[in-house]
Amino acid sequence: MKLRFIEEKVFNLLMILATVTVFGFFMSIIWTIAKTGFPSLTWEMISCMPGGGFYLGKEGGILNAIAGSLMIVFASASLGLIISIPIVFYINVYLKKSSRLAYFTRLSFDVLFGIPSIVYGAFAFTIMIFFGLKTSLLGGIIVITLLIIPIFVRSMDEVANSVSKDLLDAAYSLGATKLEACKVVIRQIAPGIATATLLSVGRAIGDAAGVLFTAGFTDNIPASLDQPAATLPLAVFFQLGSPIPEVRERAYAAALLLTIIVLILSVTGRIITGYFSKNRIK
Repeated sequence: MKLRFIEEKVFNLLMILATVTVFGFFMSIIWTIAKTGFPSLTWEMISCMPGGGFYLGKEGGILNAIAGSLMIVFASASLGLIISIPIVFYINVYLKKSSRLAYFTRLSFDVLFGIPSIVYGAFAFTIMIFFGLKTSLLGGIIVITLLIIPIFVRSMDEVANSVSKDLLDAAYSLGATKLEACKVVIRQIAPGIATATLLSVGRAIGDAAGVLFTAGFTDNIPASLDQPAATLPLAVFFQLGSPIPEVRERAYAAALLLTIIVLILSVTGRIITGYFSKNRIK
């Protein structure tokens, strides 16, 4: 009994140390970015386009990168949902749990989930060259959509896979078709959809490697799908390599803004998930 007590205390201590370490790294990142970037995070920087001497430390802002990121992210999230939800319904409602097709579909998305974003970017760049396309807003939307579809599918699938079979059987016993049974499932996986959406948006808005190959970069807000688009991660990347201190400080300010957006998305995701979880059918 004494050995078990000591073992429990040791593992409790290890868990506490691990938690404190992770939290310490998190606060260290936030503090480093905030300390350097907060003095440069002004309303002018957020609301203005880059000026003629912006990359030399003069006037201007990163409104082009903010607008480009929002365009790519929300378009990609919408397309990702439209493609992912039918896949989740098909493998959880139309296919049997023991189906080999469902197994290999999940395995495929697990593999796609782990592929680095730069590989998606290189793949999309190859396709663009083949079809004679140039870097554009459309290219960024396509590569980010491909990047977040595995996140959508696997996150929603985990929730849908936990839906009680008795619930579906009850729907079928009342004469419901498989399509009508999907309405029952979607009510149960609403928290999963909300969580997957916020996770995907957080991953998409912070990606730099994929859009570097496909979206390009510009000092203007794209007016059409065939024009290049700037993004916040690339704004950080290009400015951080500058030898001018003022430009590097603006890079940290852009990184701070990006971090704030991701934190807001994470908190919002938890709130939405908690709301839907309270209203699920038990």
